[in-house]
Amino acid sequence: MNMAESTRTRIQLLDALRGLSILLMVAYHCGYDLVLNGFLPEDVLYNPFLNTLQPIFAGIFITLAGISSRFSRSNLKRGLITLGAAALVSLAGYVMGMPIWFGILHLLSACMLLYWLLDKLRVMTVAVPLAAFAVLFAGVTVFPALQDSNDFFPLVPWGFLFFAGALLGDPIKAGKLPRWFYEAKIPFFSNVGRHTLIIYLAHQPVLFGVMWVLLRLFPRGA
Repeated sequence: MNMAESTRTRIQLLDALRGLSILLMVAYHCGYDLVLNGFLPEDVLYNPFLNTLQPIFAGIFITLAGISSRFSRSNLKRGLITLGAAALVSLAGYVMGMPIWFGILHLLSACMLLYWLLDKLRVMTVAVPLAAFAVLFAGVTVFPALQDSNDFFPLVPWGFLFFAGALLGDPIKAGKLPRWFYEAKIPFFSNVGRHTLIIYLAHQPVLFGVMWVLLRLFPRGA
């Protein structure tokens, strides 16, 4: 397989990195729920190691989404689907008293739609996206309620990682990276990485169900 052929198929290493990132996020949220419900001490979750690791893997996930924008057949469709998923997350969070007004899905949908618009206008330069992010971020910060959130990923600075990924996607798509990058295979993580949106939407309801069962079996404070 030559490099030109490899970029016409899925690059399994990118899927694997995406899969690893989503699984670590699920593990983190599981730990959060266990701490919140008193099954684990706080220092298991809140410590320098995890405080450093959590934003790193969130950043990798966002950067990968930016890289994928170079391979997507329709960033408009991709952005609208992600926006719909973000709306579901906000609705569920509001009902449960844990508001998420501008979480990672909101961020990604905004970036995907902005990328699509800028690409259509043929102004995909570095300066224009940075200026657009400044305007969008100003709009977000006008509404304090958006920051009163359990999962806040503002366009600045997180949006920069998406567009950095989009720029990095050019040499990747052109086949300019080493051959091993395109030929590496990590089947389990790659398979997980192909279903990250479904996993993101499903994992918290599953975790809440598990916590509900645990609390009935092992009541806290009993």
